[in-house]
Amino acid sequence: MKPIAILGAGIAGLTAAADLNRRGFSVIVFEAGKAVGGMMSSFKDPAGFTYDFGAHFVNNRLAKALGAGHICRTVKHYGEAVHLGGKSYGYPFGLMRSPRFARGALAARLQHGEAATAADWFRQSYGDALAEEVAIPLAEAWSGAPADRLSPAVGNKMMNGALKTLYLKASARMTGRAVCIGYSHERREGAGIYHVYPEGGIAKLLEPTLAEVRHLVRLESPVEKILVEDGAVKGVRVHGETIEASAVISTAPVHVLPKLMEGTDALDHLARFRYRPMIFVNLHFDGRHHLPDTMLWVPRRDLPFFRLTETPISMPWLAPQGKTLITFDIGCQVGDEHWTMSDEKLAEICLDGLSELYPHLRGKYLGAGGIMKTPISYPVYHLDYEEERQRFAQTTGVDGLYSIGRNGEFAHILMEDVYFRTLRRNDDVAAYVGEPQAMVRSEAEGIAGLRAMSERMADAVGKNSKADAA
Repeated sequence: MKPIAILGAGIAGLTAAADLNRRGFSVIVFEAGKAVGGMMSSFKDPAGFTYDFGAHFVNNRLAKALGAGHICRTVKHYGEAVHLGGKSYGYPFGLMRSPRFARGALAARLQHGEAATAADWFRQSYGDALAEEVAIPLAEAWSGAPADRLSPAVGNKMMNGALKTLYLKASARMTGRAVCIGYSHERREGAGIYHVYPEGGIAKLLEPTLAEVRHLVRLESPVEKILVEDGAVKGVRVHGETIEASAVISTAPVHVLPKLMEGTDALDHLARFRYRPMIFVNLHFDGRHHLPDTMLWVPRRDLPFFRLTETPISMPWLAPQGKTLITFDIGCQVGDEHWTMSDEKLAEICLDGLSELYPHLRGKYLGAGGIMKTPISYPVYHLDYEEERQRFAQTTGVDGLYSIGRNGEFAHILMEDVYFRTLRRNDDVAAYVGEPQAMVRSEAEGIAGLRAMSERMADAVGKNSKADAA
């Protein structure tokens, strides 16, 4: 049996490799970089602050599934707030204490209609006031497109019933743990599903899986081409070498796939799909609990950032005692003013914006930590290709080619959903490829053994018959 080729050694690629390997399939993982993990990378700067490449959310169920439960610590508190008009409101119920937001949300619930755009969806779900002042500015900041040009499917990321949210928040207070609310869609959330985090950063989460499949991973091995014949995958080309494959599983951003395909133009339409580039600026401060909660949304178009995260409020072990780290999320475009700005200038504009919200924090500033840029962060659900996006969610259009992970699925999915969706997609891969080599070999060996036993028994019966006759 030809091996299954997996492109990328992030959480999706390594999860797929480990699962298929356990099932007995032959697997090769090709990773373009010098290390595994992808966006699940962690850093510790000389000042002792630990931070990751973007925000990640881990629950105890996922940590256990990855074999990393023993290296994770329980998060006792996690919450979100919105900074609006000089005040902070807890999300979501703090906003509903405002009479005009509450009235607008109630009026929207009494109206019925089909949303044609993300802007429509926000107005119908939250009411005009909350949509215009909070939801739409934030959606446009992390997508980089006007809300009336985005698909209403954007709202699927934010759907969580009020009664369920009340129940889970009450569970968090009773258990003293940060119960997950809205971070899992593939599996049910409940009082027993809560946030945890590896003490050494998010990269630690993949270590047990990597230990299991390290021998299957080829680093610094970018796939140059995915080879297709008669509409089906036949192999890949790596470093000029053609490697036959029974199937290919890609974690690559979908707009890259057309450039990789050889022998088909079935994926050319994916070149139009876009991801939102992001810059993450980490600044150090003296003291802690400077933000009203762990994550603060800032729906102001005049500030460079739209989200602030003070991780040590929830994970105090990520910063030296008595100090804190605040991460600033900046949506941008490759080559624009922010993308080309120096690290020193990025730190300066973030500190200036924060000081406008909380003037006292300028005096507590200790300096800049790591500043990271990625050209690929959030998938943009643009109306121009919404129908194509929905078709791609069902099939790539090439037999034997599967796309997994947030980038590979072009979906607003968080870490636990990536894990379980990858396992589910592996069922499709297994059905396409057929019986794994180990099982086929075992079955063949068993049949051969039965035949040999039958022949031995026949010989013994023949010898006994001759003895009786004599």
